[in-house]
Amino acid sequence: MIRAELRIDLAAIVANYRTLAARAVAAQCAAMLKADAYGLGMAAVAPVLAGAGCKVFFVATPEEGRALRTVLREAEIYVMTGYQVELREVYRAYRLRPVLNTLAEIEAWRDGPAAVYVDTGMNRLGLEAAEIEALLSDRGKIRFEVAILMSHLACADEPDHPMNKRQLARFREITDRLKSLPAFKTAALSLANSAGIFLGPDYHFDLVRPGIALYGGNPFADRLNPMANVVEVHGRILQIRAVAAGECVGYGATFTATRPSRIAIVDVGYADGYLRAFSNKGRALIAGQRVPVAGRISMDFLALDVTDIAPGQAEVGTAVNLLGGGLSLDEAAAASGLSCYELLTLLGRRYNRVYLNG
Repeated sequence: MIRAELRIDLAAIVANYRTLAARAVAAQCAAMLKADAYGLGMAAVAPVLAGAGCKVFFVATPEEGRALRTVLREAEIYVMTGYQVELREVYRAYRLRPVLNTLAEIEAWRDGPAAVYVDTGMNRLGLEAAEIEALLSDRGKIRFEVAILMSHLACADEPDHPMNKRQLARFREITDRLKSLPAFKTAALSLANSAGIFLGPDYHFDLVRPGIALYGGNPFADRLNPMANVVEVHGRILQIRAVAAGECVGYGATFTATRPSRIAIVDVGYADGYLRAFSNKGRALIAGQRVPVAGRISMDFLALDVTDIAPGQAEVGTAVNLLGGGLSLDEAAAASGLSCYELLTLLGRRYNRVYLNG
């Protein structure tokens, strides 16, 4: 291994897509590719999802949509952040469909099918109640086909949270009223994100939009992860240091050896997305054994206490597993206080990226 390596299992992403599509039963299964496919590389991920049957994709920005169009020539691509009039030629040239979040965006859009987003209680994006009433009272405001009418669940990762049923009821109420307008007659209804798919068929409607679950993240806050692991992060040991009892390791001297110790210096740091949140909390696997992070994570390096690993199994050049392969995203999230979303999207660009089973 020349340097730290990020391994991405494309077959696992396909398996997760098929699991989610099967759960959605009759609903079409789209895919979220925002943030460069949650940090894993849209150019590699999008084609395998398309090959698995996915036809509808969501990105965050027009720039992401433009990049995706160069990879997928025929897919439907929706831009979650709405319509920016100054980028009209980008939407037209790359056949991007905005997710329209305000009445002003709806009035400005003229260039073909689009999605309309309604707020059902999350208070993030989407048409507010007064804007919905304005649409209902003036049918001339919409001069395009509404392809998708959508909202987003705030608490779907907690299946028993009362917010889920409140949003479902609100979504049904809004969609029943908007469907009376000609522009909305054939719109596909979409409410469920990754976790929403697991809430059952009442939440599926016509289209589901998984994101984190495709990439191996747990769609639940407090249940076992049903998704296949996608990512592994491997570093290598650069140096082994003998540290006497009472000596410190790393910036800030936050780790003090309580016994004569062997400390392994590994070529991964916060510039690679292994953040300081793992300082004195993270775990790694060497030869199948868990070892603790010793001290503060620095930009390019981290230290591991390998005192309890046989010397022949932890030497200069030995591979170290920092994520995946027995160290789940859930475990890393619990140790660091970060979410699975953050852990994936913060993976750095310095890794030697290896795509498996593509």
